[in-house]
Amino acid sequence: MILATAQTNPKREDIHSNLTDHYRLTELAAKNRAGIIIFPELSLSSYEREKAADLAFTPEDSRLDKLRALSADKKIIVVAGAPIQINNNLYIGAFILKPDNTISIYTKQFLHGEESNYFTSSFNFNPIIDLGNERISFAICADINHPEHPKNAKSKGATIYAAGIFFEPHEMSKAHTTLSGYAGTYQMNVLMSNFVGQPYGLSGGGQSAFWNKNGELAASLNSTEMGIRLIEKVGKNWKEKTIQTV
Repeated sequence: MILATAQTNPKREDIHSNLTDHYRLTELAAKNRAGIIIFPELSLSSYEREKAADLAFTPEDSRLDKLRALSADKKIIVVAGAPIQINNNLYIGAFILKPDNTISIYTKQFLHGEESNYFTSSFNFNPIIDLGNERISFAICADINHPEHPKNAKSKGATIYAAGIFFEPHEMSKAHTTLSGYAGTYQMNVLMSNFVGQPYGLSGGGQSAFWNKNGELAASLNSTEMGIRLIEKVGKNWKEKTIQTV
């Protein structure tokens, strides 16, 4: 089994351009036999608060059609972040696009700072998906600051905790320590995806990474470049996999 974390440099309010990056990185991950690719928080819109309602997706949004088709054609699960409008509520969410053409939605449970002025928090959209022998649960950004969040994932049988975040460079040391701690404490593998560039006029800290269930860092990206990192399960162990391009 192979997992992929995507590290992107989104363009503000430019969903078309950001979707193009999603297509390219998803195809690269699929070419290298990944079964799932995880993108950062609000990866389709870039991180936006004040304009999120104008950029919002609906659960069956036609702008997802090509990404859904890519998921089905390449047989890869795609987890892409977006502001999602459900009924009268706006959420910071993630679309989980599956090769059988179904969609699940995860919504951020713990909002941060002024996010509550624009978004609704919800615990009602919290799927766990199966991939091979693994069970994957999800988190978005500030969710990881609350230890009860990974604890709840573990209680539901999760073996992989996948977080799409937007953390700045000065926050990354703490983020790595926190996620490594969760991996060791709850005996879950942890996969994290973060931005680089200037989302929302702030700096993305990159350093997307994977920790095994002993809390050991098994794969990571740098703090400045777009790309993907692959992690492969070999026997009972996870190892970083070099991307082979043709």
